Amino acid sequence: MNKSPPSTTNGLRVSRETEERLRAFEALHRKWSKAINLVAPSTLPDLWQRHILDSSQIYRLAPGPRQWIDLGSGGGFPGIVTGIMLAESGDGWVHLVESNNKKAAFLRAAIAETGARASVHPIRIEDAQKAIPECDSISARALAELQMLLEFVSPWMLDRPSTRAFFHKGRDYQSEIDKAVGCWRFDLLKHPSVVEPDSLVLEISNLSRNTL
Repeated sequence: MNKSPPSTTNGLRVSRETEERLRAFEALHRKWSKAINLVAPSTLPDLWQRHILDSSQIYRLAPGPRQWIDLGSGGGFPGIVTGIMLAESGDGWVHLVESNNKKAAFLRAAIAETGARASVHPIRIEDAQKAIPECDSISARALAELQMLLEFVSPWMLDRPSTRAFFHKGRDYQSEIDKAVGCWRFDLLKHPSVVEPDSLVLEISNLSRNTL
C-alpha cells in the first residue's frame, strides 16, 4: 500500500488534521471496496495517487468556501475530497448526487468518518436541480462524455455566467470537446493534471446552447 505524503497535496499545503481526514477516507474506502465496486479494482493499489490526489486538484483550482454540486459521486471522487478540504476552513459545502443506494451509504459513512462538509442526495441527476437549486461550482469525474455532462449541468449554468464546472478528462478529451461544440457554446480552460501526465481538468463557464 502506498504511503501518504506528509503535509502537501498537489502543491496545496494542508493541516495535519486535513491529512488525517484524507488518510481516514483512504482506509474506509479500501474497507468498503472489498464489498462494493467503488473504483476500478486495478486502480486500488494506487488509490492515494490515482484518486485522492487527483481529486484534490479540484479544490486547488477553486479554493475557498464555495457551494459545490458533485454529480455521480460514487466512490467519493472528487466530492468527498473537496468536502474534506472545506472542513479545514469550516465553510462551504458539497452536495453529493448519487442514485446508487449502496454507494450513497458509503458516502454517508465517509462523511461521518472524516467530518467532510458534505451531504448526500440519493436521487437521479435529472432530478437534482429541484433539490439543489443553485451552486457556485460543479464537479464530475469518470461519469460521462463532455456533451452529456454539459446537458447534466445546464440547469445550474445556463444564464448563470458565474457558475463553473470542473471535469476530469483523459487523453481523448479533444474528441469530446469537438463533439460538444456542435450542441453547446462555452468558455474553456484546460488545466494539466499534476498527477496523470495524459489527463487534465476542463473548466467550463458561460455555457449556452448552440442554436446554429
